[in-house]
Amino acid sequence: MSTTEARRIIIFDTTLRDGEQSPGCSMNLDEKLEVAQALVDLGVDVIEAGFPIASPGDFESVRRISHTVRGATICGLARCNEKDIDRAGEALKGAPDTRIHVFLATSAIHREFKLRMGMDEIVERAIAGVKRARNLCDNIEFSPEDAARTEPDFLCRVVEAAIAAGATTVNIPDTVGYATPAHYGGVIRNLRERVPNIDKAVISVHCHNDLGLAVANSLSAIEAGAGQVECTINGLGERAGNCSLEEVVMALRTRHDYYQASTRINTPRLVPTSRLVSGITGMVVQRNKAIVGRNAFAHEAGIHQDGMLKERSTYEIMRPEDVGFTKTDLVLGKHSGRAALADRATALGYHLTPEHLDSVFEAFKKLADKKKEIYDGDIAALIEQRNAEVFDAWQFVGYEIKASSGESPTVTLTVRRGNEEQRQTETYGDGPLDALFHAIETLTGITAVLRDYRVQSATRGKDAVAEAMVELEYNGQLYRGRGTSTDTVEASTCAQLNAINRIASGAGQPIAERPDQL
Repeated sequence: MSTTEARRIIIFDTTLRDGEQSPGCSMNLDEKLEVAQALVDLGVDVIEAGFPIASPGDFESVRRISHTVRGATICGLARCNEKDIDRAGEALKGAPDTRIHVFLATSAIHREFKLRMGMDEIVERAIAGVKRARNLCDNIEFSPEDAARTEPDFLCRVVEAAIAAGATTVNIPDTVGYATPAHYGGVIRNLRERVPNIDKAVISVHCHNDLGLAVANSLSAIEAGAGQVECTINGLGERAGNCSLEEVVMALRTRHDYYQASTRINTPRLVPTSRLVSGITGMVVQRNKAIVGRNAFAHEAGIHQDGMLKERSTYEIMRPEDVGFTKTDLVLGKHSGRAALADRATALGYHLTPEHLDSVFEAFKKLADKKKEIYDGDIAALIEQRNAEVFDAWQFVGYEIKASSGESPTVTLTVRRGNEEQRQTETYGDGPLDALFHAIETLTGITAVLRDYRVQSATRGKDAVAEAMVELEYNGQLYRGRGTSTDTVEASTCAQLNAINRIASGAGQPIAERPDQL
């Protein structure tokens, strides 16, 4: 870049809105509040908390977050129609620092097949939507949906009209991940050169990752003059996801020499926030994921190891501690107390209530009796398991398996519900887990379709904590379950019970798609 003065780029996080649209990533209110606070701790400027018209749950999430979370602007999404805008305004009403984000599709394919509206009508609808939102809130963002595929002349016309109507931010979405860096940077430059009132608003960018170019396109837009990036933790989002917050932030920091732009993100909070979101949503971060993946700073090749020993910068362009990895994560043992556990939980990005801490500490002590060494991953797994628990629900007591090769295994499972007496049943199956899952259905009386099942280790070593995750379909809704234990079978059983408990409490996600959105 030619400029020598560093610009500050606004980080607009949409994990709670666009990220939550990923199949299976629905969060309840308490989980959203926890993520919102983590985003504030991370240093995010704007948090898009939800789409208030989409559901009563989304409305309540936007309302509660905007009224309780401090340290970031809280945003609600709305289509360019009166009901959506009024609902967003109602959710944000009375909160101290808010934004309404209105959007309307502008590309030819959307105009013809989705909206069935002409150019003039699109412009009129955009103006009316921005003005109505401006009557409810001073901070208004307007997005011409599918802007990357919109005719340049018409895009300039719509953006100019939206700014004139009161938009303080204009967001240019690559809704379907169609753009390439040179193309997308050109779109931003075209707007800066041709829209006469463009200096009255911040140019924002919202890139999807269908071609794996969301981060590259966002960086190209920043180079071309964009002042806000819309992104998500771990790149969550529709289809292939959104621009990854951690990647775009660290690209700007690592290549500050080139971009001459910075953010206010507290980068050592990147890994803790990534872990928190992964645990809540059940979306596992791939090991080789840039910045926050478990292998991001791992070196196995002999040449690389030799170079690292001589000078770390030979093969690392960032320090692991700069993004939140600890030099050593062996910190606690069975003699550690509540204070030490609470301090480590805070360092890992979790905010525990006294009651939550007591529950986690009890589980921690039981784990410490089984393991000599307790790692960060073990602690995170314990906390996330407690986050997933449903009160007054079915509880795992124990199991017994009789199995040998060539014969169907026999499983005896014992569970308890609340303060009731223990219940027990014996079942058969194709394998131990199949038999256990059938036993759970027999004892609880709830039969569901197993859509997904995964097991991974939380840390390293033969005695590592196993994290099991299941996804069940029941009456047209998806329910996630999570279980942890040094015993893989027990972890899997607890995950299935956890999902059954969510079915019993109605904490699921409808399979039907939400209203159309960015």
